[in-house]
Amino acid sequence: MIDLSPGKLWGMRRMADAAGRFKMTAVDQRPPIKNPIARHYGLPEAPWEDVARFKTLLIETLQEESSAMLLDPHYAIPRGIGRLSAQKGLIVTLEDSIFVETPEGRLSSQIDDWSVEKIKRMGADAVKVLAWYRPDAGETVNRHQKDFVRRIGEACHRFDIPFLFELLVYPLARDAHQTADYVEMKGKKADDVLASVEEFARPDYGVDVFKLESPVNAGSAPGVGGEGWEEVQAVFDELGRLAGRPWVMLSAGAGKADFRAILTHAYRAGASGYLAGRAIWLEAFGHFPDWPAMRTGLEGGAVGYMRDLNALTDAEAQPWYRHPAYGPDGAGFRPADASFRHVYGGMEL
Repeated sequence: MIDLSPGKLWGMRRMADAAGRFKMTAVDQRPPIKNPIARHYGLPEAPWEDVARFKTLLIETLQEESSAMLLDPHYAIPRGIGRLSAQKGLIVTLEDSIFVETPEGRLSSQIDDWSVEKIKRMGADAVKVLAWYRPDAGETVNRHQKDFVRRIGEACHRFDIPFLFELLVYPLARDAHQTADYVEMKGKKADDVLASVEEFARPDYGVDVFKLESPVNAGSAPGVGGEGWEEVQAVFDELGRLAGRPWVMLSAGAGKADFRAILTHAYRAGASGYLAGRAIWLEAFGHFPDWPAMRTGLEGGAVGYMRDLNALTDAEAQPWYRHPAYGPDGAGFRPADASFRHVYGGMEL
């Protein structure tokens, strides 16, 4: 059974809505925003101002439908934090978007001059980290990835802040469809996704919430009730079982209809919401550099899509605090008595 510390409990509550469901919007993407802008200008690097302005626009237009927003320290926080309502949860990313590609697999690292401690000190509610992982990558690569995640879990434990962990499988050098883009791996195997979750669900990694990709390719998820849905549902059910704690779905660039179908499977398997970005805002971003058109697209189609996802989430997602991992009474403040101030700080923090 998982017994949440007071700081982690508070952060989990801050990320969710009043009913305990996660409706979180990702604004921390870097290559998926920087690269198209750079191509538009014919530059090797996107102008800081354009990237930061778009992220601020996302905060302004999408926060009302969000229980929390995921921001990065490069662009979204310095330019847009003043536009984020204090009533919304704040999740801050830690991993560098630039990874090292080796013949044996990818090596992740955290953003330079950035840390769990700084994220905690600035008042954030949770730390988010993405790690690329393939169970069949090279032994040295996988050891590095495991140590990377374990160190962050230990730091989140030390500073008493929730650790929101994102896992993505990716193509190795020997695979077809080789790409370094932040997109769903074509031809991915459900077994790779499941084995990755099983590994990082071990308690020594300290994960509090999983941000997971669909275990099947987005276009292969028919949605609950669709043709052949039971077979796909069985894979999602196993995903939820292996996670062993609250989890949410990521969109990984899936289209609107595909991501909604994925959520129906995830919620039936016990997921507590979503943390998505491109499925929500990519269509509007396609109007760049027409800023009025982008705003109109976000305020119209993107917000409308979020409202649809939120209605589905309200109806079918499991409140995070009711996850079986917390026992029959659910997650709660402990010790709920006069001993709290004496024992807090000695609670293995």
